[in-house]
Amino acid sequence: MKAIVYCDYGVANLKLEDVEKPVPNDDQILVKVRAVSVNPYDWHFIEGTPKFMRAMIGGLRKPKDTRLGVDFAGTVETVGKSVTQYKPGDEVFGGSTGAFAQYLCRRATGSVAPKPAGLTFEQAASINIAGITALQGVRDKGKVEPGQKVLINGASGGVGTFAVQIAKSYGADVTGVCSTRNIELVQSLGADHVIDYTKEDFTKGDQKYDVILDNVANHSLSECRRVLTPNGIYVMIGGGSANEQGFLGGLGKALNAAVYSRFVKQKM
Repeated sequence: MKAIVYCDYGVANLKLEDVEKPVPNDDQILVKVRAVSVNPYDWHFIEGTPKFMRAMIGGLRKPKDTRLGVDFAGTVETVGKSVTQYKPGDEVFGGSTGAFAQYLCRRATGSVAPKPAGLTFEQAASINIAGITALQGVRDKGKVEPGQKVLINGASGGVGTFAVQIAKSYGADVTGVCSTRNIELVQSLGADHVIDYTKEDFTKGDQKYDVILDNVANHSLSECRRVLTPNGIYVMIGGGSANEQGFLGGLGKALNAAVYSRFVKQKM
């Protein structure tokens, strides 16, 4: 089968190669991949950034695992003899290492689920990382409640588009921050207000927000605190641009937020 692999860090080292087709274990399903999505998560693995991550995945100089990709949607080809919840032909989606391939094996009880009939394979493949991250940010970390004012910085990206819709489903008054070309998209998702960051800086406005979900992290913590309510919650999902990664990458900003949060009423 064909798969995208890499033997060294960097986009230039991606290769489409013939690899052995996997065989499912007793508790696994073999999925014929129909669609995948590409996330910042994948980019970090491809580039090997931030640098501390290389030590965590066991590849300081070169990647130890040459497989790439996580989010997928496809059709069950075969099932292991212990699998009862799926059968060949079932449409599924989820997350699995090595998704950038024609076939993959995944435990039937792992991060895989039946694909909703109303979704295309492409739509389903976009859900796993971005959708779960948005849900955790809005529900678990942001603790969004009806009537709260929620600002989503980076509202037109993968996580942001899910976050706008989820926050609206919780009854929030949602403000999305995006570029000029994406204003109509963010409005179509249900945002009550849209700020064009090319024309306006939300951290310099008069509006205060109960929750800020930051997918971009292009403003300092002090700037974001200025537009938070006294008991507001700041949720950092993105760690900044590639040029800001450094050795710790987004973890550095997350650590700063954790320390900052100990000395102020606002939660970060």
